[in-house]
Amino acid sequence: MRWESMFADLEAQADALEVAERAGEVDERVRAELGTLTLLDRLRPAIGSPVRLRTAGGGVVVGTVSRAGPDWVLLDQDNGREALVRLGAVTAIGGLGRLTAAPDSLDPVTARLGLWFVLRRIARDRSPLTVRLTDGSTLHATVDRVGADFVEAAVHAPGEQRRARAVREELLIPMAALIAVYREV
Repeated sequence: MRWESMFADLEAQADALEVAERAGEVDERVRAELGTLTLLDRLRPAIGSPVRLRTAGGGVVVGTVSRAGPDWVLLDQDNGREALVRLGAVTAIGGLGRLTAAPDSLDPVTARLGLWFVLRRIARDRSPLTVRLTDGSTLHATVDRVGADFVEAAVHAPGEQRRARAVREELLIPMAALIAVYREV
């Protein structure tokens, strides 16, 4: 009987070692998978959920995720505005939960809709905007033109339409200086 108990003990140890090795393998695979995720993969499942975005310069943008693109997120805010936030200006996000989209599962059309593309659409609408910049300043402006890495904007009084007599200044703003663009819904 001593042999039986010894072999049973050895088999139990072997089973425990196999379970531990599998758990280690699973943990390693989870870490490797996590390493392929992007910020966008974490944001996409949050569509319809409220989030808090901490941004460069210490500001906070709060709203419900409406859409997300490769370098931007659109939030619907309680005050009736939309906030288009450049992801490069986001320093932390609260409220995402644990859900994650599959890496590289973004459809090819949405993957091409960069911030410049969305801003060009806004420029066509001629919407008066509030623009928040990384230097802490806020502008009331209308986007005139959008380049690959810059925006040309006409600065005017809040809520005014862009009219030649209302324009105080025309600015070229590097995309890297944008934090958020706010628009009334």
